Amino acid sequence: MADTARCFAIAPRAPFRLDATVWALRRRPHNEIDRWDGRAYRRAVALGDEVAALTVTQGGGVDAPRLAVGLAGASLGRGGEDSARQTLARLLGLEVDLSGFAQMAAADSSLSRLAARLRGLRPPRFPTVFEALVNAIACQQLSLHVGITLLNRLTAAHGRPFAASGEGLLAFPGAADLAFLEPDELRRLGFSLAKARTIVGAAKAVLDGSLELDSLEGLEDGAVLERLTGLYGVGRWSAEYVMLRGLGRLHVFPGDDVGARNKLRSLLDFEGSLDYEGVGRLLARWRPYAGVVYFHLLLDSLAEAGLV
Repeated sequence: MADTARCFAIAPRAPFRLDATVWALRRRPHNEIDRWDGRAYRRAVALGDEVAALTVTQGGGVDAPRLAVGLAGASLGRGGEDSARQTLARLLGLEVDLSGFAQMAAADSSLSRLAARLRGLRPPRFPTVFEALVNAIACQQLSLHVGITLLNRLTAAHGRPFAASGEGLLAFPGAADLAFLEPDELRRLGFSLAKARTIVGAAKAVLDGSLELDSLEGLEDGAVLERLTGLYGVGRWSAEYVMLRGLGRLHVFPGDDVGARNKLRSLLDFEGSLDYEGVGRLLARWRPYAGVVYFHLLLDSLAEAGLV
């Protein structure tokens, strides 16, 4: 029988900060999917047909980081560890090289102080493009607090449990977990009817193969935007959110994000109104790292709230 628990180490590229990167994933302290207790990051993930629990802590500091990973789950052999490593690389941006961004930021009077304070932050990605899409739909036109509350409820009702945990760890629901629901079942969780239809419709499309989210990786930005906004209930903000947080396109800054716009205005001492095109003009100086700036602005907001 394969081991049901396994420990291994990962040495990410320096600099690296687990706390800052996890907060970029969590976004709000009541997130029950991505858990952080001030020292350890915990999450249940689907690895093939299994649900496993990951626990990650950091030693060695920002400049000599070493991650200790605990992997627990049924029937997890060497293949399970390999899958866990790939999942963590995606979740925590472990293989992303931000040396170019660091050089650019150090020479930029507007960005240098923020980048230095958050040195070691990596751009995270959701484990699947589908999870990124559902996150985008849930958070459309709502406060982030409310959006994450809805995602917590969705996972509590339809996520797959990690059976060995007494902590209620649940893997975020996949397309197969949501495709056969009636929209009213999501309405009872607090989703609007339009969002419920969008989520169930997207899950059905993924399951029947008419929506191949993984194939978006190989498409140009315009084609991805067209494909995603062609879905019922998915607009430009949601599509760009998926491009950044699901596909890892670090040049993408969701320009319709009101909170990010306001933080950008503050960072640059920009007076007056700022529309989508104006955001693009301001970000031109930071190509191709606009999405990295987006994460820094998010973390700056969390730091102001005393969370990071």
